[in-house]
Amino acid sequence: MIKQKPERKIKWGSIAYFAVLVFLALIALFPIYMMLQTSFKAQVDIMSSEPTWVFTPTTDNYEVVIFGQKFDRYLTNSVIVGLTTTFLTLFTAGLASYALARLQFPGRGLLAHSTLLIRMVPTAVLAVPVFALWQNWGIEDGRLGLILFYTALGLPFAIWLLFGFIKQIPIELEEAAIIDGCNAVQIFFQILFPLMRAGYAVAAIFTFRIAWNEFLLALILTNRYTRTLPVATTLYLTDEGVQWGRIMAMGTLLVIPPLLLTFASARQVIQGMTAGAVKG
Repeated sequence: MIKQKPERKIKWGSIAYFAVLVFLALIALFPIYMMLQTSFKAQVDIMSSEPTWVFTPTTDNYEVVIFGQKFDRYLTNSVIVGLTTTFLTLFTAGLASYALARLQFPGRGLLAHSTLLIRMVPTAVLAVPVFALWQNWGIEDGRLGLILFYTALGLPFAIWLLFGFIKQIPIELEEAAIIDGCNAVQIFFQILFPLMRAGYAVAAIFTFRIAWNEFLLALILTNRYTRTLPVATTLYLTDEGVQWGRIMAMGTLLVIPPLLLTFASARQVIQGMTAGAVKG
């Protein structure tokens, strides 16, 4: 007799679970879709009293944004601020997290586990005192002021994350390196750094996103020569009205670099978020 294959039962629970995930993903992606759609609309379609779902796409908004209003200058400012901030933050956070993880001094544990408390202070609260301090130092209208502030803003999370990675690395590796004649600098860069690449990837993405997307302090601490791309978006708030198409085109261009960086480091991000947790 030929045995009949057992019928597979439909797992309605799994189907419902994935359906909910798809629904939530669509909700999360809908604002991005609207931004992208609006960036290809003409002003007439955007200002229509009825929602326009079918329209003739146009690249006029992107042409105006890219080839006008000193886009190359603002892009250069954003790239310099973002990359310099990321480098300074990761370099400083690496040394600070190593000191907190390996050196013994009073209050070390409390300091290590409370670094994120500083990050909870809203940026708006810091705007006025930072502007006053930077004005006294004469750096309120340059890129240096932004770089220093963004570095301080990104350090708490970077230190907390890298601290967790260092705590998970066996100290015996460092002791063996010392026996072989390595100094502290060689131990950190030749032994610890390769083992912490996932943590550095996560910290780099978060730090770069802060420096790339932040608006309030960049608006206060820059002038027309040093403003970054988020601040340049305000150029399309004119006396004639809000140029939504150009604002959405600028917004679309703004999200591309962080997305590419995140996708390129997806594997390290997943590994970093799971392996970098601080264990008690």
